Amino acid sequence: MTFPKKLERKTIYKSSWVNLHVDRVEMPGGRIVDEHHVVDYPKEGVGVLVLDQEERILMIRSYRYIIDSIEWEIPAGSVEKGESVIQTGRREVLEESGYETQDAESLFAYYPSIGISNQMFHIIKCRAGKRVGLHDVAEVAEVKWLLQGEVKQLIDENKINDGLSLTALLWFFRHASG
Repeated sequence: MTFPKKLERKTIYKSSWVNLHVDRVEMPGGRIVDEHHVVDYPKEGVGVLVLDQEERILMIRSYRYIIDSIEWEIPAGSVEKGESVIQTGRREVLEESGYETQDAESLFAYYPSIGISNQMFHIIKCRAGKRVGLHDVAEVAEVKWLLQGEVKQLIDENKINDGLSLTALLWFFRHASG
């Protein structure tokens, strides 16, 4: 089996958050793609499904500048150097909600835009511990525990628009119900 081969790379933009490259690629069979755009994310992302003792789901409403909106999401963030996926998840939940977590487990990982990006998201699940602080008001507008039926209704009404959150929640509902 042959794979595409990178012949040349031109970096258009580079930062610690995201890089943009234009590659010249030889495809199997010999066809040349002169401009294959690549969005390179140096850090992997983590989304966290947090459940309480009543099986409610922790949801946050985050400010989203790009779409000029405040959106329902699960806590999430980028893996920092030296952190494990589980450590990142715990840190993000604490920062975005004020809750400690316990019994964290990795559920799955995936590439949301595999055709143009190497971005990888990890989804973990954990139990809520006690609330030890407030959420980061500069990033999060609201923290709320929702019944699973309420979350499903938000999905049905197109009120959860974040792809990471939707993927995690839909996977969870699929596997939680057998």
